[in-house]
Amino acid sequence: MSVTTLHRPTHRDALGLLETAFGGGRLVTVFGRCTVEYDGRASSSLGPGDRLIICKPDGTILVHTDEKRKPVNWQPPGCTHRVSVREGRLRIRSERSAPEERLDVDFERIEQVSAYEVTDRSDLTLTGSEEDLRQRILDDPALIEPGFVPVATERETTAGPVDVFGADADDRPVVVELKRRRVGPSAASQLQRYVDALDEEFPGEYVRGILVAPSVTDRAAALLEERGLGFVALDPVGEDGDGSGSDSNRSGGSGGDDSESDDSESGTVDGA
Repeated sequence: MSVTTLHRPTHRDALGLLETAFGGGRLVTVFGRCTVEYDGRASSSLGPGDRLIICKPDGTILVHTDEKRKPVNWQPPGCTHRVSVREGRLRIRSERSAPEERLDVDFERIEQVSAYEVTDRSDLTLTGSEEDLRQRILDDPALIEPGFVPVATERETTAGPVDVFGADADDRPVVVELKRRRVGPSAASQLQRYVDALDEEFPGEYVRGILVAPSVTDRAAALLEERGLGFVALDPVGEDGDGSGSDSNRSGGSGGDDSESDDSESGTVDGA
């Protein structure tokens, strides 16, 4: 990887480097004092401040402050980056046409600008997913409990697809709901909906429900116990305890944290 860096450049020197970098498809970082203006689906203004700007070859632009992990302003892939110098300021403009949006970053002072020629064609390998957890159970059903036999995955019910459907040693129907991270009461409620749906399909057979996750909150554990649902502490990649399954009627978590994990990633409005 090659990199070109200018420390405290003049606007004209920074302009030359950025024009070359944008034209050559390079990754760019700029740190300095700037203002930010966005116009598109909404409008926003960010007053003067020291910020880190990242411009990617795919058209993404990110505006970071010294706090938190999310950018305060951003534009998605597909934008066009341009640079200019006007009225004593260096401007990076990011635009796209569908929808029409524009993000202007105007630098009063630049502390550092870098252009990187990056080669990265490796695909992300995801581990620790619910699919990993499902495969662990299919490979070794006894992790749920002795005598458990998986019958189907993603089995449809009126409440939605069940992660793993099977039978216990007494041939009683069992619903297994998988979660890759620590969960709260909503996971217990979701499992109950699946059990209720299958109770209608198998009247009189008293369908069982088992939640499988690395851990649960105290409120979730209490709800599982109250509803007669089981819990197995199991990690997607085999890092749970001694690697063996837990008693399916065990309910409990770790610590006293009642916060619920959420696998979703919340975003910000482009340029907001």
